[in-house]
Amino acid sequence: MIVAFSVAPSGGPSAHDDGSVHDAVAAAVAVVRASGLPNRTSSMFTEIEGEWDEVFAVVKAATEAVAAYGTRVSLVLKADIRPGRTGEIDGKLERLEAALQESGA
Repeated sequence: MIVAFSVAPSGGPSAHDDGSVHDAVAAAVAVVRASGLPNRTSSMFTEIEGEWDEVFAVVKAATEAVAAYGTRVSLVLKADIRPGRTGEIDGKLERLEAALQESGA
C-alpha cells in the first residue's frame, strides 16, 4: 500500500513569526526516512509504501513527533491499497510519464 499523509501541529505558539511549521514537519519526515520504507516528500504530502501495519506504525510515530510542537495535531491521509503490488511509489509515476510521452504531452 501507499499512504500519502500530511501532519501539522496546531493549538500552540509557533516557533516562527511567519507561522511556519517546518520544524514540526521536519521531525515527521525524519521519522519516515528513518523507517527505511520507500518514501517521497513534496511540498504538501509525504508518501510511504509498505505493508499496512508497518506503514501505519510510521504514520503514528510521525504524528507523535509533531505532537511536541503544539497542543493539537492535524492529520490528513489518503491510501492506495493494492494487495500483491510493490514498487508502486515509483511504478505509478513511471507509467504516467510513459503515457505522457506517448501522447506527446
